[in-house]
Amino acid sequence: MTNNEIDTRVFAGLFREVCFKCFGHAVERPLTETESKLLYNKILDETGLVVGWKSLKNYSLYVLSGLPGRRENPSVPTLDSLARYVLGAPYTTEPERKEKEGFYPWWYRYREEWLGRDVRAEAEEGQGKRDEGEVAGARSLKGRKGVLTGGLVFVGFALLIIVLTFFFRSGSAELFVEDFHSLAEDSLSARGWWVSSRDETYWKKRGDNPGNLTLYTLKGDSWPDPLQSPVIKNMLIREVACTCFTIELHLKDFIPRQNWQQAGIILSEDTSFTGKSIRVSIVYNDFSGGYPMSGSVLLQAVTSPNGGSVKPEEIAHFPLLNADTLAKHPLLAKNLEHSALRIEKQGDHFRILYADGILENTSFKEVVSHNFSMRARYVGIFALKGFVDSAAIIAVRISYFSSRCETCNIH
Repeated sequence: MTNNEIDTRVFAGLFREVCFKCFGHAVERPLTETESKLLYNKILDETGLVVGWKSLKNYSLYVLSGLPGRRENPSVPTLDSLARYVLGAPYTTEPERKEKEGFYPWWYRYREEWLGRDVRAEAEEGQGKRDEGEVAGARSLKGRKGVLTGGLVFVGFALLIIVLTFFFRSGSAELFVEDFHSLAEDSLSARGWWVSSRDETYWKKRGDNPGNLTLYTLKGDSWPDPLQSPVIKNMLIREVACTCFTIELHLKDFIPRQNWQQAGIILSEDTSFTGKSIRVSIVYNDFSGGYPMSGSVLLQAVTSPNGGSVKPEEIAHFPLLNADTLAKHPLLAKNLEHSALRIEKQGDHFRILYADGILENTSFKEVVSHNFSMRARYVGIFALKGFVDSAAIIAVRISYFSSRCETCNIH
C-alpha cells in the first residue's frame, strides 16, 4: 500500500471520529448543509482554527456516501485541524500554530496512533484465522459452558451500562464553557444561545471588544413593576440542563456609576419573567428613599416569586466600592478589573459567591446562602439600567461563562 493510500485510509477514519465527537453517534450518511455548518462551528469553537463548512460537506460525501466521486485530498494543515479537534488539543489561532507548531504534530500523532491500531487489528485478525481450526473442537466441547458464561457476561455488562448511565445522568457529566471568541449568529445558535428582546443597533456592537461579549446597559428591567412590563434587551439566554449546577460569569472592567446600571446572571422558570426568578448582578446604587447617601457599587441578589404578584426579596446587598472613595483613589478600580460571579444550586438551596478583580485567579468568597424553591430552566446573561432615562448606556464586557451539572446531594 502506498503512502497516499495509507493517508486516505487514515483521513477517512479521522473524519468519522470528527463526526462522532460532534454529533455523539456514528454518522453513516453525508452531512447536510446545516450539519456541516454545525461541525464547522464546533471545530472553530474548540480549536480556534477554520475548516470551511463546504469542505466538510465534500469530505462527508467522499468518506460516507460509498459512491465513486471526486477524490478529496485535504491539506496537511486541514488534517492537523481535524486531528486537534479529535485529540482535544489546546485552543490556538492560525498565526500561533504557524509560529509554534508549523510542523503539524497533531496530524502526525493521530496518523501514528491510527496506524498502530490498524496494524494490531490486522495482526489479531490473522492470528484468529490461524487459531480457528485448532480450537474448533475445543469450542464444541465447551459449547454449553460458553453459552452460560456468555449469558452471565451479557447480564453483567447490561447492569454495568445501567449503573453508569444512572451515574452520569445524576452526576456532573455535563459541562459547558463559553469564552465568546466567536459571536457570529449561527455560531452562537449552534452553541445553544439565543437573544431575547433584540435591539439591533446595540446587538451589532456585541463584538466591539474581540475576545469578549459586549452588552450595553439599555433601558429595561426584570424587577416587578406595576407600570412596566419586564423586559431585558439583548439578553443572551440558554437552557439549564440539570437540577443541581454551578454557573459562573466573568466581567472585565465593569464599573457602573449611575442608577441602575448593572450586569450579571438571571435564572428563571420561563423567558418572559412571569414565573419565579433569581437575579445576581453588579449594580450601582445611590438611592435611599430621600436620605443622603454616597453612591456605591454593590453585588445584589434579588428573588422574584410569581412574576410580580408578590414583592421581590433582596437577599444580598454586598458593597464592593464606595463611589466617593473611588473618586479619591482611582487605583481601587482594579478591584473590578476581573470580577466574577458564581451561583451554586443544590435542590432549593442557592449559594452565591463573588471574586474581586485584582487578579484573574482571585478566589471566590461566599456572599449569601438562601433557600428558594424554583426550577431554574433558563439562564440569561444581561446588562440594563432600569426604566430610567437619566443613566447613560455603558458597555459591559463579558469574558467567560460556564455551566456545570452537579450531583444532587439532597438529604
